[in-house]
Amino acid sequence: MMSSNRRVFFMQVAAGGSVLAATAAQAQAPMLDEKDPQAVALGYAKDTTKVDGKKHAKHKADQKCTNCQLFAGKATDAAGACPLFAGKQVAGNGWCTAWVKKA
Repeated sequence: MMSSNRRVFFMQVAAGGSVLAATAAQAQAPMLDEKDPQAVALGYAKDTTKVDGKKHAKHKADQKCTNCQLFAGKATDAAGACPLFAGKQVAGNGWCTAWVKKA
């Protein structure tokens, strides 16, 4: 019984280490460049206040990455991951045409 608990403990430690490693890797991910082809295709702007309202008529001033359903970070984060831009971080104050209000 003791070895079973020990095994479970080491599996939990290994799983926790994997989560920490993934978090650290994400923190080191480069910022998305507005000229990146995927960013251009989705109208990404690193500053929501600089979005062209004529080109993106559905854009509202209060829409930004931190309040988007797709943003994988906290509302106070300066940057975070977005599944649309794998391996890159988006600006928390950014915006793109895929913006969806966070529930």
